[in-house]
Amino acid sequence: MHRLSFRFFAALTAIIAFTAVAFAEPNGADYSKEIQVTPLLRTTVTATGQPIEYPKTDKPQVTTVLVEIPPGKETGWHIHRMPCFAYILSGTLDVQVEGGKTLTYQAGQAIAETVNTPHNGKNNGTETVKIVMTVIGEKGVPIAEKLNK
Repeated sequence: MHRLSFRFFAALTAIIAFTAVAFAEPNGADYSKEIQVTPLLRTTVTATGQPIEYPKTDKPQVTTVLVEIPPGKETGWHIHRMPCFAYILSGTLDVQVEGGKTLTYQAGQAIAETVNTPHNGKNNGTETVKIVMTVIGEKGVPIAEKLNK
């Protein structure tokens, strides 16, 4: 029960944070004195510099998941075919990107993930990496595709 509650709270927190950013005025001003809006991510490109493009589909679907990577584990090489946005709740994540580049993210950072670019997330730390990821995709299309690397 405790684990389910944490997952629900973590996902809800991330959704609220992303929603707050979406409704914030472009200059970052609060829309009321009681509400504090802290931008977590505002970008037009992914982590590797690709322009963000929304999928054109007749079956739109938004999915939010909690990803947990234990110490010493990795996601395996994969790609995302649609825009993915992530927020690191805990731990440190090293992301190897095809071509040899490694990007490092820590708790409290938001990411616009790469699209159609092979990458592998690794937890080289001592605590579980917890990531809330939101995918703007299409019903019936997986949020990630595993690659044989």
